[in-house]
Amino acid sequence: MQGASRESLAAARERLDALATATGTDMVQLAQELDSVVILLDQTVSLRRVLTDSTRSGEARAAFLAQLLSGQISGSTTDLLGGLVRTRWSRPRDLVDAIDELSVSAELIAAERDGKLDDLEDELFRFGRIVIGERDLRSALTDPSVANARKAELVSGLLDGRAQPVTRRLITRLVAHPRSRNLEHGLESYARLAADRRRRMVALVTVALPLTEEQRTRLAAALGRMYGREVHLNVEIDADVIGGVRVEIGDDVIDGTVTTRLEEAGRRLAG
Repeated sequence: MQGASRESLAAARERLDALATATGTDMVQLAQELDSVVILLDQTVSLRRVLTDSTRSGEARAAFLAQLLSGQISGSTTDLLGGLVRTRWSRPRDLVDAIDELSVSAELIAAERDGKLDDLEDELFRFGRIVIGERDLRSALTDPSVANARKAELVSGLLDGRAQPVTRRLITRLVAHPRSRNLEHGLESYARLAADRRRRMVALVTVALPLTEEQRTRLAAALGRMYGREVHLNVEIDADVIGGVRVEIGDDVIDGTVTTRLEEAGRRLAG
């Protein structure tokens, strides 16, 4: 997002955080109601334009939306959406993207309240690895000709008893309403938002054998000192690395695997 949209989103995030501290705010309900508005706006170009029309006052836009959704959403959701449409947006699509982000963030806040945010991050990561490894499954979950109800059944069958409800809800909404995102990028965006809840970074760590708890703690601490922020580790086992560790954080790659060192030695000998 650029300019006005970026400023409006920052203000909306602050309002969501304020709502999260208010007693009695059902964050799961808020998330689901915001998601329903995202679906509505994605389907209605004219409505997006009306709600971001700078020739109308912010109050007029907020009143119009409140009347349109009267009786369908809670007061907390109405107030949050009212704040969003009162502000300026560089593009109509930016407003919808902001509502979508807030919806996901509300789910994350609910998980954080329950002490389940770490579990959510790990479950999203593991599901992403499963999708990458199972081509037929990925095809079924991303095929636009497959009914959304069938996709939801697939997700439920895969994750029933293996993941918490918030994980199932987020993955189901992603496969049912991807919003021009591919599945892997959607999962990554959820993981980044979850990390931001704790103001921390996410590192993909590839090793040949599982790390002990002590090794995980030491590696996370070392990366935290390097980047000046708390770092959450997503660990992937790959026997092909032979030994050592490969760490990816954003665009940075720290490759200390035996395989890479052997390849480098081979190139030097060949040269």
